[in-house]
Amino acid sequence: MKQHNFSAGPAILPQTVFEQAAQAAQDYNGIGLSLMEISHRSPEFTAILEEAQVLVRDLLGVSEEYAVLFLQGGASSQFFMTAMNLLPASGKAGYVDTGSWSAKAIKEAQAFGGVEVLASSKEQNYTHIPKGYAIPEELAYLHITTNNTIFGTQYKSLPETNVPIVADMSSDIFSKPVDIDRFDLIYAGAQKNMGPAGVTLVIVRKEALGKVERHIPTMLDYRTHIKKNSAFNTPPVFPIFVSMLTLRWVKANGGVEAMQKRNAEKAELMYKAIDDNPLFRGTVTDPADRSTMNATFLLAEGREELSDEFLNACKEAHCNGVKGHRSVGGFRASMYNAMDIESVQVLTEIMKDFANKHA
Repeated sequence: MKQHNFSAGPAILPQTVFEQAAQAAQDYNGIGLSLMEISHRSPEFTAILEEAQVLVRDLLGVSEEYAVLFLQGGASSQFFMTAMNLLPASGKAGYVDTGSWSAKAIKEAQAFGGVEVLASSKEQNYTHIPKGYAIPEELAYLHITTNNTIFGTQYKSLPETNVPIVADMSSDIFSKPVDIDRFDLIYAGAQKNMGPAGVTLVIVRKEALGKVERHIPTMLDYRTHIKKNSAFNTPPVFPIFVSMLTLRWVKANGGVEAMQKRNAEKAELMYKAIDDNPLFRGTVTDPADRSTMNATFLLAEGREELSDEFLNACKEAHCNGVKGHRSVGGFRASMYNAMDIESVQVLTEIMKDFANKHA
């Protein structure tokens, strides 16, 4: 029976990627060795790493002004690495607080320089993306989290500013085109649209580096990894390989432009099911801010006692990962690139049947 994986991450990946990865885990390209036991200095892995970098550049239009790095430590390490490398001790960076992950990024950056929270939707429980706030021109950079998995909000357009932007794109990278030139740095944990947990993608403008005076530990200096082509230490070979396979799949299926269309169709179906169903209600107050990646919703007021029954109905229909994040409750349907629209149709039918049952 097909499983419909709505988990927010680690998340669904293409079936063909699983099959190719499984084969490589046993015997990579007929060499008699598992990919997980070959040297990270070998020609085989060098070719994998180089192809992954080329695919990132091709899919997102990344020029040679930027380095493409595959690092470890997750996006959580980037919360402090970005500030350590880009924020002068006497300077100031602007942050927009749109959820749990941006709040953590703000906390980590404060150890390295001035941090100004330019806008926040915290008082409204992060139910919208702040707009209309001032962005001082003297900022070292502006940090945003482009998609918020817990609260179901997403930037649909970038803030209007000449200040360089640093962005956490962990949960919507490769889901749509990106105007790379607007950014000094983009980072993304792999475990949503790109690959399994264990590798983090960083795209950084090379000219933005080397402008802080502080001592940066060797492993935390982006320039170290640029010089060593992401292989200063032993890189996460298998997650990089699976990410490469996933990026191949994205390219073979029309690139990020096709992913954007595919994701929009799924999101439209899901949000219509929420809006048209009297038993459910969305959590995002401005429809323009609704995430195409993570649709968050609740039961109608006064019907919360049906929560466990609804989750059981989802489980019986093989819809997994629908339970909302533990910090907010409710429900969440994560619809990353690899999810077929048929899975969304199954979930929306469950919602319709459940409402009819409890009308």
